[in-house]
Amino acid sequence: MYRSICKWFFAVSLWIAGGANLCDAQSPQAQSPKEIINNNGMKLVLIPKGTFMMGSPESEEGHEEDEVRHEVTISQDYYLGVYEVTQAQYEKVMGRNPSYYQGAKVDNQNAELPVDSVSWDEAVEFCKKLSELPEEKKAGRVYRLPTEAEWEYACRATSETVYSFDDERGLLPEYGWFDRNGSDRTHTVGLLEPNRWGLYDMHGNVWEWCSDWYGEYPAGAVIDPSGPKESGGRVNRGGSWNNTAESCRSANRFRDGPLDRYRLLGFRVAMSPSTVPQVVGDVPQVVDEPKR
Repeated sequence: MYRSICKWFFAVSLWIAGGANLCDAQSPQAQSPKEIINNNGMKLVLIPKGTFMMGSPESEEGHEEDEVRHEVTISQDYYLGVYEVTQAQYEKVMGRNPSYYQGAKVDNQNAELPVDSVSWDEAVEFCKKLSELPEEKKAGRVYRLPTEAEWEYACRATSETVYSFDDERGLLPEYGWFDRNGSDRTHTVGLLEPNRWGLYDMHGNVWEWCSDWYGEYPAGAVIDPSGPKESGGRVNRGGSWNNTAESCRSANRFRDGPLDRYRLLGFRVAMSPSTVPQVVGDVPQVVDEPKR
């Protein structure tokens, strides 16, 4: 122990003699875990901050007028559910299951199906109640719906194509449930291929609520947009088992009233990393003495 301490002081002395200042020493950067599995069995993956082009070019097949292409910067990392919230996960938190596709309709195999027939208000309430569970509160996790920009950024996963995987709609059955392969019902989450960031069912299965009110996109570049203060509906994204391939495009937008419930509507959760305990490397940190 004595030798180790002497070696440490000797090294620091040489460092200072070389012109370094202890006050300028950079501590090892705290890192958020790449993946989290919470106490409700929900897996979330860390989405890295970045800049992307949101919307679609006018030449894209299925392009709508409300998809004006513009630059968006997501300034902070965030977590997003790897899967859509399942019926079992929803019922565990809320004490009930509002889904249409349960029981005899799906041979009583509905636990891992995405929850459906859930309103925007109920999705928000789920996030609130999940955050208030003792285990989640202790871990400092605060859940929410993703913004529309966060949703599209995560869906694209660095792609600029029609879908997260390619422009070719013929490949969509490998990644999403839509009218061509949906068999008039929802499907177990995670059965098909994920996108580059490990997110499943971003195309099809159920539409996913976002936190934003629906509104026109800005003409120029924006940072962390969260939509207008109010409008006639809340945004949902991704398409569903009942929709065409065009509706499942990365850029496609839709909206419904916050109280609306349909058998096509579900959601996935998001969470900011600032609410998660961070991991620090095994390197001594030099900190200022707290003021008394």
